[in-house]
Amino acid sequence: MIQAATSRQQRIERALCQGTHLTLDNLTYRDAAREIIEALLRADRADHDLTVKALELKSRETEAVVLSREAGVAAGLAEAVFLFESQGVEVEATKRDGDAVQPGESLLRLHGDEARLLSLERTILNLLQRMSGIATATRHLQERVERGSYETKVVGTRKTPWGLLDKRALHLGNGGTHRLSLGDAIVIKNNHLALLAESEERAAPVAIQRAWAARNDAAFIEVEVRSRDAARTAAGTFRRLREEARDEYPCLLMLDNIPPRECAEIVEMLRLENLLEDTLIEASGGITEENVESYAASGVDAASVGSLTHSVRALDISQKIS
Repeated sequence: MIQAATSRQQRIERALCQGTHLTLDNLTYRDAAREIIEALLRADRADHDLTVKALELKSRETEAVVLSREAGVAAGLAEAVFLFESQGVEVEATKRDGDAVQPGESLLRLHGDEARLLSLERTILNLLQRMSGIATATRHLQERVERGSYETKVVGTRKTPWGLLDKRALHLGNGGTHRLSLGDAIVIKNNHLALLAESEERAAPVAIQRAWAARNDAAFIEVEVRSRDAARTAAGTFRRLREEARDEYPCLLMLDNIPPRECAEIVEMLRLENLLEDTLIEASGGITEENVESYAASGVDAASVGSLTHSVRALDISQKIS
């Protein structure tokens, strides 16, 4: 067995937490943010605000403030500044992305053409409310997880309508991003396994062996299993390959739709069979605020929650013109 120089938490951070790269200084992220922002502007027809035109509002300079109307975590401020500046609006951020906010606290101060501020209002609030909602829900869930285990990380999934912007919001809420795209890591799911053998127990070692040669192009290799036997054979394959390679490459098991008690039994089985040190464990499927503490207490290293991005509640944020 390879004696790990890094802790399990450090290996999880290396594999599943890529949010530090998601800034506007990163051209890939900047392009993704611009694409989402332009799509929002097109959908809202911000350049053709019929109400503003019908009311014959004067084109004059004014001030506005963007406020949080409930407690939460601010996210999307850098993107909001990028949007406003691209539209000729002067903007000052009064909070930083990742800051905790309370009701009535300002996030942004604006100066610009009053008609333009009105036309951009819904677009900018959609952006801030969604990203802040994801960050808020993620931080809340991570705090719940830590009641069960300080070592378990909440991570998102690829159920992300806004792509990298959703991933950045997860990061700002202290959560893990998981893989950022299909090209980042090798994640072998049940449909992949079904093409290789008649059972997960037989297919998992075949899949891992084939994937191992491509590991230098991937942040990690993960295989989804749904049974104790498949977990054992997959973990045994990971241990053998890591011993042969003599490196600390991140290898993960995804325990899919397995209840917390059974997750705990699998973790303990791997520990007793000397397989746990070589394999990180992610629980996935059916994880909610009500049971996430139980999953954390089961000994898994990560708990992935798709609802953080696919059905998050927006944080209540408003814009007020002076």
